[in-house]
Amino acid sequence: MSTIGFPGLGIEPFTINKTAFTIFGLRVQWYALIIVVGILLALFYFLRRGTRTEGFSEDDLLNICILVIPISIIGARAVYVLTSLEKYNSIWDALKIWEGGLAIYGAILFGLATVLIYCRHRKLPALKLLDALAPAVMLGQIIGRWGNFVNAEAYGYSAGVEKLPWRMTVGTVYIDGVPHPEIEFVHPTFLYESLWNLLGFIVINLFYRHKKRDGQVFYLYVAWYGLGRGLLEFLRTDSLRIFGYKAFVILGLGSFVIAVILLIVSYRRAAAEREEIEAYTSANPTPVSVPETENTLDIPVDYDHKDDNDESDEKEGEDNGDHT
Repeated sequence: MSTIGFPGLGIEPFTINKTAFTIFGLRVQWYALIIVVGILLALFYFLRRGTRTEGFSEDDLLNICILVIPISIIGARAVYVLTSLEKYNSIWDALKIWEGGLAIYGAILFGLATVLIYCRHRKLPALKLLDALAPAVMLGQIIGRWGNFVNAEAYGYSAGVEKLPWRMTVGTVYIDGVPHPEIEFVHPTFLYESLWNLLGFIVINLFYRHKKRDGQVFYLYVAWYGLGRGLLEFLRTDSLRIFGYKAFVILGLGSFVIAVILLIVSYRRAAAEREEIEAYTSANPTPVSVPETENTLDIPVDYDHKDDNDESDEKEGEDNGDHT
């Protein structure tokens, strides 16, 4: 059970059962159902964008989904486990994905590698495909974050949070796995990230029709998500750490910088290509074909006309002829 409240908004603490239902003794968690809904909506968006906008065959897109979805889940679990080895006593414990523990950057990195390998094998334009896939992933993230709400997790803490009208209560607050009963309120950082991604999804879809070169939509997604996740990670109380540092602060802000650089380079290349086309067009103007005969007045022309001498001779003949 999760106990959640928003006293500043007049919402008193209430409980949510993490288990949606049980079938054949198997407990199906709300977290899993929400993730599945996010994946399905992302799939539909990807198929629509990939076929209608980017011109890929539906078969290729479905093949990619069949590969990317399970590999991304494996990647998300693998990264979480590798950055939280102290939580697991055996390989079997590490495989218990139903007990929670996924790292979204693991899903992104493993999924990206899968797409690049598939595109190379099938000789497909990878950047064009990633343009269609990136906003689909963001749509899945918007929805998936609400699984954290049901589990009362992925929250944050900072001084002064108790003054915010949207402050949140979750019962006992844990910071890096250590309980802090003296802390009463936390940031709903899962909500912050969901709203940030929703805004990014709108921006990306507005930008999509104005992209100048393949890959620009993907770069914008990486920059947008990286910036938001990197900054929010400063607040998170459950951050995965590498050598004592918050891994996703470094990865998020680092990916933001790299994506912005790639976006600038892409725009400069697009501008250079446009200048080359304009220069070539100026140096090689298209010849204008002019018809050999123009008849602007639309007067019928008799091409079997006779010259003036023939006409005068004929007239004289008529004047000298016999008349009855």
